[in-house]
Amino acid sequence: MRESSNPVFRSLPKGQQGGYAQFGTGAAGYGAQAVHADPYTAQQYPDQRQTGVSRPLTIDDVVTKTGITLAVLSAVAVVSYFLVASNLSLAAPFALVGGLGGFVLVMIATFGRKQDSPAIVLSYAALEGLFLGSISFILANLVVSGANAGALISQAILGTIGVFVGMLVVYKTGAIRVTPKFTRMLVAGMFGVLILALGNLVLGMFGVGGGEGLGLRSGGPIAIIFSLVCIALAAFSFLLDFDAADQMIRAGAPEKAAWGVALGLTVTLVWLYLEILRLLSYFNSD
Repeated sequence: MRESSNPVFRSLPKGQQGGYAQFGTGAAGYGAQAVHADPYTAQQYPDQRQTGVSRPLTIDDVVTKTGITLAVLSAVAVVSYFLVASNLSLAAPFALVGGLGGFVLVMIATFGRKQDSPAIVLSYAALEGLFLGSISFILANLVVSGANAGALISQAILGTIGVFVGMLVVYKTGAIRVTPKFTRMLVAGMFGVLILALGNLVLGMFGVGGGEGLGLRSGGPIAIIFSLVCIALAAFSFLLDFDAADQMIRAGAPEKAAWGVALGLTVTLVWLYLEILRLLSYFNSD
């Protein structure tokens, strides 16, 4: 049984059936498939037709809930961006409150097993929108001088959508199989990136490298390579996320589990967007 590199998905129920290129097949025949699901899934989410509590999860539920979550995030991000543009002193508070608040809600959802709570998911989207709006203004207007901020942000958004759609196609066609070995390699890479990022932050706080630490965010060649690695890891993480969502659909999870899928996908999308925007800022800075 595979686990997603996304912590939100790792604590969601999983089925044992393998395979790939099944994301989007819906819940047809879910009752028979649920019999083969692991005991944890069967105990937490018994056959919904027998209990009458809820209908089973479908791809339409995933698309709808993810769309709602991203709509809230985008709306708040736009408002946050223009508020910061009119009052620059709001940039730091928005980024701090949004970033930390979003992180706390993800931790609550993950370890408190509350991923299927619409309130938590939509609150996360609002807080993350607050963060993204402010950080987008900072990167596109302050870090980069003389560039078209709107064009820069639009390129980052289009790049994020392009990577997402591209990885969905890769998953649907089975061009890359989601195997235990693939999962272990991806998780190891993500832990490596996390350790490097934290080390870079700590060293920078102590003035190493003129406050740039290892130079992972300085805008130089090392920073560009680091961002490219992060973008690649985020992109491949979608494969594991699609596979985890697919297993839930085939295992007969209830419809409300779509909120957890939406949260997990949004976390990966936010990470990917930030890395693409950061990379573009390197190429456009003086």
